[in-house]
Amino acid sequence: MAQDTTRKFSVITDGLPSQLPDIDPSETNEWLESLDAVIEESGRGRARFLMLKLLERAREKAVGVPGLTSTDYINTIPPEREPWFPGDEHVERRIRAYIRWNAAIMVSRANRPEFNVGGHIATYASSASLYEVGFNHFFRGKDHLSSSPGSDSGDQIFIQGHASPGIYARAFLEGRLTEKQLDAFRRESESGGLSSYPHPRLMPDFWEFPTVSMGLGPIDAIYQARFNRYLLNRQIKDTSNSRVWAFLGDGEMDEPESIGALGVAAREELDNLIFVVNCNLQRLDGPVRGNGKIMQELESLFRGAGWNVIKVVWGRDWDPLLAKDTDGVLVHRMNTTPDGQFQTYTTSSGEYIREHFFGADARLRRMVADLADDDLRKLSRGGHDYRKLYAAYKAATEHTGQPTVILAHTIKGWTLGKDFEARNATHQMKKLTKAELKEFRDRLYLEIPDSALAGDLPPYYHPGPDSEEIQYMRERRASLGGSMPRRVVRAKPLTQPPAKIFDELRKGSGKQPVATTMAFVRLLKDLMKTKEMGARFVPVIPDEARTFGMDAMFPTAKIYSPHGQRYEAVDRELLLSYQESESGQMLHEGISEAGSMGSVIAAATSYSTHAQYMIPVYVFYSMFGFQRTGDQMWALGDQLGRGFLLGATAGRTTLNGEGLQHQDGHSLLLASTNPACVAYDPAFAFEVSHIVRDALDRMYGERDENVFYYLTVYNEPVPQPAEPAGLDPAQIIAGMYRFRPAEELVGGLPNGGAEGDSGPRAQLLASGTSIHWALAAQEILAADFGVAADVWSVTSWNELRREALDCERANLLNPEADDAVPYVTRILDGAPGPVVAVSDWMRAVPDQISRWVPQAFTSLGTDGYGRSDTRLALRRHFKVDAESVVVAALESLVRAGEVKASLVEDAIRRFGLRDDDDAVGGTDAG
Repeated sequence: MAQDTTRKFSVITDGLPSQLPDIDPSETNEWLESLDAVIEESGRGRARFLMLKLLERAREKAVGVPGLTSTDYINTIPPEREPWFPGDEHVERRIRAYIRWNAAIMVSRANRPEFNVGGHIATYASSASLYEVGFNHFFRGKDHLSSSPGSDSGDQIFIQGHASPGIYARAFLEGRLTEKQLDAFRRESESGGLSSYPHPRLMPDFWEFPTVSMGLGPIDAIYQARFNRYLLNRQIKDTSNSRVWAFLGDGEMDEPESIGALGVAAREELDNLIFVVNCNLQRLDGPVRGNGKIMQELESLFRGAGWNVIKVVWGRDWDPLLAKDTDGVLVHRMNTTPDGQFQTYTTSSGEYIREHFFGADARLRRMVADLADDDLRKLSRGGHDYRKLYAAYKAATEHTGQPTVILAHTIKGWTLGKDFEARNATHQMKKLTKAELKEFRDRLYLEIPDSALAGDLPPYYHPGPDSEEIQYMRERRASLGGSMPRRVVRAKPLTQPPAKIFDELRKGSGKQPVATTMAFVRLLKDLMKTKEMGARFVPVIPDEARTFGMDAMFPTAKIYSPHGQRYEAVDRELLLSYQESESGQMLHEGISEAGSMGSVIAAATSYSTHAQYMIPVYVFYSMFGFQRTGDQMWALGDQLGRGFLLGATAGRTTLNGEGLQHQDGHSLLLASTNPACVAYDPAFAFEVSHIVRDALDRMYGERDENVFYYLTVYNEPVPQPAEPAGLDPAQIIAGMYRFRPAEELVGGLPNGGAEGDSGPRAQLLASGTSIHWALAAQEILAADFGVAADVWSVTSWNELRREALDCERANLLNPEADDAVPYVTRILDGAPGPVVAVSDWMRAVPDQISRWVPQAFTSLGTDGYGRSDTRLALRRHFKVDAESVVVAALESLVRAGEVKASLVEDAIRRFGLRDDDDAVGGTDAG
């Protein structure tokens, strides 16, 4: 055979080597000629089959050949490799029927006219088998306390949010929920009412993980699995027998969060993680990939990311047809039919399927000639076949070295009848008509008479606690460790660190400038050395640890890596060299705030998932916290997580030079919307000390509260004062205290006046770094304008507002009792003069307390976008510098009739406040 010279121009694009020297050209040519001969004599299909078999054998022999990113549109596990199914399939089918019925009836009853609260039927209908295989054979509960090491945590199951009705229906059969509770689905004001979706905060003994905010389930599951390994490698908890299962929708995989961390799972070899993607080919309003094939797309995505992929495409009734497919015509038809057409086949008659799917090729027609039209219509999807799913789940749990994704082909609305199945509107369908109820009942073979379906409330179905099915359910769950889902809190309060740990920051820094960010990191390092809880701290860093001064922890705490450190660090000779370790304490997540929050959530809820209190401390660029990952912070609150979020480099003007996208002036306002978030904006290191001490006791001590803390800290170094003598720490925690009265100024009150003089007075309220502008303004007012001003440190605008709202609610509900007076009102009561509030945040932050301030109230803030400049120029631009505070105080005194208006105009001219570019006259306070 003549040599084919065109081969030298071949291009390999799938990672196979193409430039290695050929050490035996004759042998190479024999292989190529053999392939040519197979193609010519047996066709491309046979050649393809042989090549795939060679690749399979190459992997068995550990020959480094890149894997295919996509395989045929058939089951990954062929029939001859399926394991024996250990369950009673008939009984399990009956159980599924009962659950399907009760889930649909619960939603239908919830949508009678007097309630009409919504709900979803179709998602669980498509995924019932996916869950039931797990519940009956794989999901491990939390009751294995001693029988198997590493099993008492059980598995962590992330349940697809829209499938919650089916999970409630199963709990009803088990006796965990009552019929009354099912009837209170989505009506939580009812006693024992059920939340719409998985919400641990609303049902803290039932749900473990909130998942209905699409995309958060996948990423949080990945970091949960990773954190399980972290606990194991640090020898804090044996999680060796805990798996993480995440049930997801194929439409949900469009979310960036769903796929953004796949590489993390593969890189860290998380074979304790299993994704089950319910591929019913539909989003909420239509097909996921009408013109494409979502299962193939996802297979390529996951394989490319390094995951083990198992496809469950077809039910067992396709096996005989595929066995006849000796020339690959059926597989080719499956490969080339788009998802939108498969949806049409689902809703079509057998005659239509014969004509349009099998009719395109005479070989296909012959293949189904002995099947009736009804047989063709009933050809099933793999995601509804118990044996196919069991084989996939078993293979997934036995696979090592990689995370596994199971792609299961299902039909949305399966068994609900022709008006529901695979319809684009299925997601929005909430009720079953009487005709649909009868069809549904018949499909499930339930013994419910027509008379029971005639009324407005179709009945639930329970075969009785002594029935074979219920006994089977209970036996299976008992053998696997108890009912699921179930949230259990077994963690014991932590012994608090000694008080002396917190004393260092209370002393101040003398003349040494120290940023509050650095002060917090110093405290954290000391806390991590304590025997009481040092090992429990989990520092989480998205990147730029050195920006926050956390690189000092590298050599001691070390960075967690399941593989240790297999290289010599380029900075190994430096004192603060980068060091990784299998038992490292720090989680360095790279440039991924979403991934960092995934780790925070896993650590913050470890007290319930693993009965181990862990203390996440997540330090990040302030702007990229609540603004970027606020949805995960909401989920953190829902999941009853505890820990610390540190908005470092806080404020709109303090992070100078960075500009619009980095400078944060609104995160405290966003934090105020999260009911579980306790937010502080401390000005001084000693405030940080008291806040952290109280927080540790509140979250991890006997107070045992389900809150998390958000502290904004600044990168502006200033000398930190010592804690004022006689300060009541309770006032710091409450949110406000008087830091420097006018009487404490050098030289005393202006004009030599005495305390209580009737001269003009004002109250300056400031938080965070703005305290220094207020202190400078206090001096200017006294020296140049004869105004005595007190300076108050507001440690938390948010907590002041929250406490005031609590007072208002108490007064509303107790009209005959003495009025509860808000803390901010009480502490400012009698303080002379108007109030001027200033911060490095937009005005809406201090405005939160305005209506409870008994004096006239004015606020200054950094409304608008950030901009790049010096701190001095930025503060002048936003009119929050010391001179602007002075003018605001004078203007408030004019309105109060205390000073002349001309004084304000003179001050504006003197300070050049009308010229944004004139920052020369400003005071660089701090």
